[in-house]
Amino acid sequence: MSGFAAVFIIPALFAIALAACTGGESTRSTGSTSEEQDSTEQTEPLTKITYWVELFPDAAAIMKSYGEVTAWKEIQAKTGVQIEFQHPAQGQLGEQFNLMVASNKLPDVVEYGWNSYPGGARKAIRDKKIIPLNDYLDNAPNLKKLLEDHPEWRKMMSTDDGDIIGFPFIREDVTQQVFLGPAIRKDWLDKLNLAVPTTIDEWYTVLKAFKEQDPNGNGAADEIPILIPAGELAFAGAFGTPNDFYQENNTVKYGPIEPGFKEYLATMNQWYKEGLLDKDFATTDSKMKDAKITGNQVGSTVLFLNGGIGKYMDLMAQSQPEFQIVGTPYPTLNPGAKPVFGYLDNSVTGIFAAVTGSNKNVVGTVKFLDDLYSEEGKLIMNFGKEGETYTLVDGQPKYTDAVLKNPDGLPISQAFRKHIMGATSGPFVQDVRHTEQYTTKPEQKEAMELWSAPAHEKRMPPVSIAVEDSSRYASIMTDINTYKDEMILKFIIGAEPLDKFDEYVKALKGLGIEEALLIQQAGLERYNNR
Repeated sequence: MSGFAAVFIIPALFAIALAACTGGESTRSTGSTSEEQDSTEQTEPLTKITYWVELFPDAAAIMKSYGEVTAWKEIQAKTGVQIEFQHPAQGQLGEQFNLMVASNKLPDVVEYGWNSYPGGARKAIRDKKIIPLNDYLDNAPNLKKLLEDHPEWRKMMSTDDGDIIGFPFIREDVTQQVFLGPAIRKDWLDKLNLAVPTTIDEWYTVLKAFKEQDPNGNGAADEIPILIPAGELAFAGAFGTPNDFYQENNTVKYGPIEPGFKEYLATMNQWYKEGLLDKDFATTDSKMKDAKITGNQVGSTVLFLNGGIGKYMDLMAQSQPEFQIVGTPYPTLNPGAKPVFGYLDNSVTGIFAAVTGSNKNVVGTVKFLDDLYSEEGKLIMNFGKEGETYTLVDGQPKYTDAVLKNPDGLPISQAFRKHIMGATSGPFVQDVRHTEQYTTKPEQKEAMELWSAPAHEKRMPPVSIAVEDSSRYASIMTDINTYKDEMILKFIIGAEPLDKFDEYVKALKGLGIEEALLIQQAGLERYNNR
């Protein structure tokens, strides 16, 4: 499909036949939250939809609505479909979503992590809050072709019943799934004649040098060798146990109760006692982190590619030209070993633009959203408006200075938010050509390669919790996470001795972790059978 065909009229006879093909299951195609829809209502051209979606915080700082984004304005101009965006108040996403779905009247489209709905997306479909796309794929040829070419994507965007939840945000290349990892001040390493560390022992040597040898050169012992509010993400995997569920040969395990996690905690406790780990790591928020890094205090931490390495390199370019942050490999215990765990997002992120049961023109909405997966739709969502935010050079889209050197002085991250959705999310495929132009610094490209190295063979896929288990599972994990996080902090700072690790494991079992493991195991088996 070439994209943006202006045909949104469905003959009444066809609509009735379509409903009949579903065997009368109104939740599959024409269900409503308040009453059964009359399929003959889906006969008018689509001219307007209401669209509920979170406004990302850094976008909220420069706009009131995604309707101001160049890409969305271009979509509306080309289709003639007016989008009325509705955004929850900042910081109230979950609460306002729950209030919205409790009502009888929903917006036409709701973009959200629908597996976070009480009981998951499967329950949302049963409750007629959203309409699965299975019966509408013939009206969505672009998405249908993607799913035929990538069956794993279909598994990720379906419930255990096989219902397609909604229109997904898809990252087409593995490099787009890797954007977070351990990072270190390369200029400090160079000053001390040290190499980028690859093992836990090498990290210890480097951190000791950062603390004792004044790498920031101000004569004061104010260096913070490592600030790791997400330390488990970067370092626990070296001990074979991430801070979450994982699987070995299709058997689900929980990292924080495994023996290796005790070794990780012992290492962090040693680093804390020796002053290598920021004493305020547990309470450092994003503003404090910014101040410490730009204040030339932090030697290493966990960073994003663009909102971290790129951001700080840009901020320090004028005042401290020698400032350099690079990514490091995920550490291992033994030299030359291949990391097993690391950060990797799913190609289908779990955020879906779902057609709701209140939608009165389901087919028209499906056709409209499907066009965003056409080549033209993909180009607009990732690059905006030709001649304004991008030009074609040898047939390839290249951002203009409106994005890369924003005339209003916006940092590149916000310039992207202002003009395109490729740096955010939405119902379309993220173009790898966008990522290549967003992530431009050599340090970022090298970090991406290093962070892409873990094997991930023990990683859990995006399983769903069965509806009948959802309340019990949520209750268990709320208690588990509260206690676990409290004890991890106490073990690291020494408020509790690691001699009590076995008691901690016993307490987690008392809170129901073994039952949670059984629920996750069942979810893994259902996922594998999708």
